[in-house]
Amino acid sequence: MELRVYYEDTDAGGVVYHANYLKFCERARSEIFFQKNAAIFDKDTGHFLLTKAECNFLKPAKLGDILEVKTHILKLKKASVIIKQEIYKNTEKIFEANFTLAFVKAEKIALIDDDILKVFATLEKE
Repeated sequence: MELRVYYEDTDAGGVVYHANYLKFCERARSEIFFQKNAAIFDKDTGHFLLTKAECNFLKPAKLGDILEVKTHILKLKKASVIIKQEIYKNTEKIFEANFTLAFVKAEKIALIDDDILKVFATLEKE
């Protein structure tokens, strides 16, 4: 997913505020499901909750930069997934993170639905 850094994404110095890298990754994960018309955003069909995040901030992004978020599956389990996301400015990696996401229905851990597994199958595995 490609995105532009806007003023609202930055601190007073025009540098992307650290928490916004997490938002960029969340948007990219959501966009994958929007593009596949997969319903994972309501309580009846289930959704993912972030349970763990390991982040490395490598270089700053600044106001006006065009960034690309790349998403890869590291490990897919029956009720959770570990995803690696990297953010690039041009060809230079500026951020990377591993996210563990648990699948939840009715506020309880649940098996990931087949439709969602099909979406994950379209992502590159590392």
